[in-house]
Amino acid sequence: MRRIRTRLGALGIALTAAVPLSLTAPAAATATPNGTPGAAASATAPTVEEGRLAQAAPREILRRSGFDAWQPEFARGLARVTTYQEGQRYVAREGRALWRRAVDRVQGRGPAGGDLSRDDDRPLYWARLGMTKELRAWHPGFRLSPAQRTALLGSLERGSRGQDSIELPAGKRVLRVVVTGFDPFQLDDDARRSNPSGAAALALDGTAVRTASGRWARIETAVFPVRWADFAAGTVERTLLPQLRRGPRQADLFTTISQGRPGQFDVERTNGAWRGGFPDNARESRTGTVPIPAGVPTVLPQPQWTTTGLPYARIVAADTGPYPVRDHTTVTEIPAGGGAPVVRPDGPTPGSTARAGGGGDYLSNEIAYRATLLRDAVRPSLPGGHLHTPVLEFGPGNTDPASGRITDPVFERNRAAITGQVRQIVTVAAS
Repeated sequence: MRRIRTRLGALGIALTAAVPLSLTAPAAATATPNGTPGAAASATAPTVEEGRLAQAAPREILRRSGFDAWQPEFARGLARVTTYQEGQRYVAREGRALWRRAVDRVQGRGPAGGDLSRDDDRPLYWARLGMTKELRAWHPGFRLSPAQRTALLGSLERGSRGQDSIELPAGKRVLRVVVTGFDPFQLDDDARRSNPSGAAALALDGTAVRTASGRWARIETAVFPVRWADFAAGTVERTLLPQLRRGPRQADLFTTISQGRPGQFDVERTNGAWRGGFPDNARESRTGTVPIPAGVPTVLPQPQWTTTGLPYARIVAADTGPYPVRDHTTVTEIPAGGGAPVVRPDGPTPGSTARAGGGGDYLSNEIAYRATLLRDAVRPSLPGGHLHTPVLEFGPGNTDPASGRITDPVFERNRAAITGQVRQIVTVAAS
């Protein structure tokens, strides 16, 4: 995921059971009155992300997709819960139901719920926030401790992101592929934004593609938040470890996906162990070496760089769709021995310290680094890496968030084209 510069397109380079459930609880952050990050929110206070629900664009997205019903219906269900155990079952069920409804809508099953294009990823994002807001404010008739509320929020997050419903088939007749996407981001600049990686994840979940060899490949997907704290807490490792480790349902290929530069796809060759600090969806910033949570299989000492295992030469050479696909090798490093950061067009030099991977120093680079580091710890030969999509842009005359429409024909055609090309790139990679 690359940071987007308003009106100027993209801004250059953007568990096992031993892992506690609390590792994937959503980040709760609030802002000080001047809009800068503040202390962590209390268990019942709305988050920064939930606060954006009051804006006109999210309300229209929810209304025109039929997803505006999820928040009040979820609240009515919570009101009927009489014990914590009942709450655990209800929240887990409703989270998974939201994910399944979003997947079904994108893939053409069930009612459209409104006139918003079916392939839109935004209803899922905003509906989830409505549900977490209700759960955060819930005051049941029994004692609910802060830890229990946090656990319920984590369950809702995992279920509504597809993270706990990845079900790869066993056997040798089918290839198993895991694909991940992201939430929309930089919503303070434009709350209308969509993320094509999230749209592609919804379109591909549970589908099968036929590879060049004739074998079928089954694709399972999940989406991740644009929040530094969730990544530090291990949400990526918890979701991917069961798929990457050896077993009868082990993945044969994985690719993390995020939005990148305008007009092109990038297969990122190298990932760096550095967080650049750009604010996330919670308006929080983190700078420093990517932290690896305790209890996760990893490589020691922690490497500064990891490398893609995707067949980048084959992907770049294939005719996968209207956008060019680049083998992206540029990184930013501090050379061995110290000094100022240096941009290297052909990858890092020996002994250097990472300052930006091919995918930058934001959360797209971080998910690529975490996923490939985890792979290197448990199955080094597994093909996997990161793919950046083109920026999803609105059509001419619809670029001003203050007066623009939430969708337009160009926007919808661009998203459909990106999703279709992601499908083809994954097919080539699995071949």
